[in-house]
Amino acid sequence: MEKIRIAVAGAGYIGLAHMAAARQSDTCTLSAIVDPSPAAAAVAEKEGVPLYTSLDALFAKERPDGVILATPNQLHLEHALTCLQARVPTLLEKPVTPTVAEAEKLVQAVDRAGVKVLIGHHRAHSPIMARAKQVIDEGRLGALVAVMGSAVFFKPDQYFGDAPWRRQPGAGPILLNMIHEVHNLRMLCGDIVAVQAFGSRATRGFPVEDTVAINLRFANGALGSFMLSDTAASARSWEQTSQENKAYATYPDEDCYVIAGTFGSLSVPTMRMKTWRNVEDRSWWKPFETSVADVTRDDPLRLQIGHFARVIRGEAEPLVSVRDGLQNLRITEAIARAAVTGSIVDTTPVH
Repeated sequence: MEKIRIAVAGAGYIGLAHMAAARQSDTCTLSAIVDPSPAAAAVAEKEGVPLYTSLDALFAKERPDGVILATPNQLHLEHALTCLQARVPTLLEKPVTPTVAEAEKLVQAVDRAGVKVLIGHHRAHSPIMARAKQVIDEGRLGALVAVMGSAVFFKPDQYFGDAPWRRQPGAGPILLNMIHEVHNLRMLCGDIVAVQAFGSRATRGFPVEDTVAINLRFANGALGSFMLSDTAASARSWEQTSQENKAYATYPDEDCYVIAGTFGSLSVPTMRMKTWRNVEDRSWWKPFETSVADVTRDDPLRLQIGHFARVIRGEAEPLVSVRDGLQNLRITEAIARAAVTGSIVDTTPVH
């Protein structure tokens, strides 16, 4: 089968990761790079593909089978609309757009165009997530009751020195990091219909939060609590527990999610389970059976580009749709609003 030709727009950190995934793919090949920066020329030369300074220049010269948009967030809507106009299937990096209003415009445009758009929440392609979802969907935990999660890690001073905007409102761990967790929690536990939060900037003293305690209400009646911090010396984050991103040290004894139901609980990503053999005789005095759900670990970016190829060929629908991206952004913005106002914010999906 002929390989799918993929152009990558944006030769920054995440764009380079997508290029590496295309290079290693059995189903895709990198056909072009789109980036106006002088540094992109060296990247294109190394990859052995043509370089274009804009999407318009790319489409005037050639039509790839698909485009990966790894461009700055503020350009997502403009670039996605350009791809829709060219009728080229697109993998758009998250967040879908910088604002909910822009994301709503994109949803309408995708509906009108009928062109496939996959949103790059790459953890959705994690085999760990797929296995955890399978355990929950099989009913092995019973009815979901409680979700306890964390993304607690420490960003070094250099992170803020390299980009001072990260100290200001509009940055912070809610808007920069929590959107990953929102999609994971929605994937495992269903729609989030309300949020509440306390934010603190007591540790760093920046104008933006560094630590947040979040409460969540799910459509199925389950409640969740989530601790988020980028200034805590802890390994309880997806990157430091999943073993999927080799750039991070990992700690196989740590979890970042615990999902508890009426029959048992599952810790993710260690996949440790505690369940009762006889669910008719449940009690905190009765010992659990302990087990570990089998799981295969793999690179979600590699799996994502394989899925994108199937979407392009018409063999699959996008695992993460533009509407998913919109709802993830809506919930993330609601958490930020709740942390400032102290109010409960309704996040019931708008269909």
